[in-house]
Amino acid sequence: MPALLDDVRFLASETAPERLGACAAEVAFVGRSNVGKSTLLNALCRKTLARVSSSPGRTRTINVFLAGHDRWLVDLPGYGYTVGRPELRAGWGEMIESYLTGRPTLRMVFSLVDAKVGPTRLDLQMIGWLRDKRLPWRVVATKTDQVKASRAAGQRRDVAHALGLRPEDVAWVSAAKGLGVGELRAEAIALLGG
Repeated sequence: MPALLDDVRFLASETAPERLGACAAEVAFVGRSNVGKSTLLNALCRKTLARVSSSPGRTRTINVFLAGHDRWLVDLPGYGYTVGRPELRAGWGEMIESYLTGRPTLRMVFSLVDAKVGPTRLDLQMIGWLRDKRLPWRVVATKTDQVKASRAAGQRRDVAHALGLRPEDVAWVSAAKGLGVGELRAEAIALLGG
């Protein structure tokens, strides 16, 4: 029997979370624009599902991917710098908050931060908000291949410290090099019940 993430396919794009309907279990990916959400999602599923753009902020809807029967991976719009008219961007925060607080089957919010940059003010706000709302969350440091090998352990400690976590509590991942992708994939499968 294939694993849950072996045959993932696009299900829907939505701007109104209440129209998404129900599922058995879901995990969501959130982070600032240009942190590599779509690239990571593609690496986890071992195929090109989410569109990757060289311009940050191209994900403008809640994108849902079906992973097995009634199990979802959810790619949320990035926060921070984005391309587009301000009036279009204005509702994204409300849309993301409405989705995150309105999904009883949400098993985990993978909050992505750039490993080289570390958590930004907006990342700290997002994680603080997730804590306040008592939502399940896990920090994933992306683009770890851009951190020099001699600096990786120290940078992981710095990222964790800035978030009030232990280094081992931060998933250290590089979609480009495959580092940590298998472990995160296994974690997502377990969360989805596979």
